[in-house]
Amino acid sequence: MKSRAIVQTGKRQLELQQFDIPNIGDDEGLLRIEQSGVCGSDWSQYKMGHFSGVVPGHEPIGIIEEIGSIAAQRWNVKKGDRVAVETMLPCGFCRPCVSGKYNLCIAAGEKGINAYGYHSIEIKPSLWGGHAEYMYLDPHTLLHKVSKDIAPEVAVMFNPLGAGVRWAGVLPQTKIGDVVVILGCGQRGLASVIGAKESGAKMVIVTGLGVDGHKLEIAKAFGADRTVNVEKEKIVDVVREMTNGLMADVVVEVTSGATQPVVDSLDIAGRGGRIVLAGAKYGRVPEFDSNKMMRKELTMMGALAVDFNAYESAVGIIESGKYPLELMHTHTYPLAESDLALRVLGNEVEGEHGIHVSITPE
Repeated sequence: MKSRAIVQTGKRQLELQQFDIPNIGDDEGLLRIEQSGVCGSDWSQYKMGHFSGVVPGHEPIGIIEEIGSIAAQRWNVKKGDRVAVETMLPCGFCRPCVSGKYNLCIAAGEKGINAYGYHSIEIKPSLWGGHAEYMYLDPHTLLHKVSKDIAPEVAVMFNPLGAGVRWAGVLPQTKIGDVVVILGCGQRGLASVIGAKESGAKMVIVTGLGVDGHKLEIAKAFGADRTVNVEKEKIVDVVREMTNGLMADVVVEVTSGATQPVVDSLDIAGRGGRIVLAGAKYGRVPEFDSNKMMRKELTMMGALAVDFNAYESAVGIIESGKYPLELMHTHTYPLAESDLALRVLGNEVEGEHGIHVSITPE
């Protein structure tokens, strides 16, 4: 038996290939993919060609097709269960892993990453990514049960929603009454609105560009109190006005590539404020004034990926039906149209405005 899978073979080059489905050992499993979320990093990987010879896709949900006896006990799942699979494949033994920071696992080396979607197809059984019909479940896998009552295009949002919970709630220790400003309104910016609200924020402000009107409307549906088109308004002035000059308790920077929001975050944050940097950049941040950090005693932290507790919270939020998450999902494509899915997410297809995009084997 074989599985179709998308393989990135080079810069902007994808091929639909077939691989043997492996025999499953006692501590392993096999996932039949329902949906595989397309992340902004998938887009970057596709565009830049940093990882070739891999099956992309690190945000999959699916049904347990086969499972070994040890794995079933370890994961507390059985054949037929629907699960969301975490991105990381932590070794469990390096210093970050044993200290509880498994998202920073160093076993793959400085240039590698222990994660689904990034292992070479030369490493058997090759099915290391979610953009496929089946995905191999390594003994180091971390996964979460998800109700089958949830539409797959909503259930697959567990990863960006987990990021919103961790980046806008857990890491900055957002508490009841805080003012949170979210710079960027992509899928993780929108998810951060929910993360902030679930943590007790009394006011959430979200920024976007002129072309992001539909995204900012979704931000409001998720609970944002104010949205700002930064091409028409200055975010620093808006926050100053809305807080009577006290500014924000928490700033979450999730824009892709843009560096000005990082500079702005120092002015947006109030005294003793916390800044989370989670948006990938492709160049140095200019005019960074460290004196503002010092004078206001700001705390600035980086954010990479999601951890177990944030994933658990995300699944709970999804299953609660509290938020209209279906508004964020804009496109679903079959495996054969993976190239189109990536280009839609990257805003390269005229007339299409992708927010959350997923790939299905069907």
